[in-house]
Amino acid sequence: MKTTAIVLAAGSGSRMHSEVKKQYMEIGGKPLVYYSLYTMEHSFIDDIVLVVSPGDVEYVHKEIVDKFGFSKVRTIVEGGKQRYNSVQLGLQAVDSDCDYVFIHDGARPFVTQQILERSLDAVSKYKACVVGMPVKDTIKISDKEGYAANTPDRSTVWAVQTPQVFEYSFIKRLYDKLIAEESVLLAHGINITDDAMVVETYSDQKVKLVEGDYTNIKVTTPDDIVLAENILEHRW
Repeated sequence: MKTTAIVLAAGSGSRMHSEVKKQYMEIGGKPLVYYSLYTMEHSFIDDIVLVVSPGDVEYVHKEIVDKFGFSKVRTIVEGGKQRYNSVQLGLQAVDSDCDYVFIHDGARPFVTQQILERSLDAVSKYKACVVGMPVKDTIKISDKEGYAANTPDRSTVWAVQTPQVFEYSFIKRLYDKLIAEESVLLAHGINITDDAMVVETYSDQKVKLVEGDYTNIKVTTPDDIVLAENILEHRW
């Protein structure tokens, strides 16, 4: 059984209001993307495809992969305009003999070995799974005018995280279809924001929810940096 991780580090980080892209911003003296790469480097994952912003391949190779000795990073590829474009480019770089692919946001530094192991167990049974956690807050669905339209049952609502894990041949086929029909989706205003949506849009396959961790946060805004540093202090 061969497993590959696609780590997405191609975001612009516009909400961080920093000249430094968020995936390269330091917490604990190391770039943000270092931490998820470190966890995967020391896990059962066989190899890693790292997806970076256009023009960043040489920098990332020298300042992150070589500097920190990430031997499982087999290739670094440039990402695309949207997240789903970057994922598809990452999938193209995965070896065809891969069984399961773990798609992970490099801006989530606190993925754990336990999360990876639970995901592997789930994907081997269910073909498609995503990490997440039940929400703690009551959620309101708004209408177009910004009024509360309805309140879903909190016990059924999850906040989705990454990694999102799939049989490789299955998810690659669906992503190829997505890219081929991208113009149709855009014309209908459909915004693909995660990998599970690709499965939901182009297949009847159910996606299993797998317990992640409330500390498996996505660093998006300056406030998240403060929270990440606090988590790091108590974990590493």
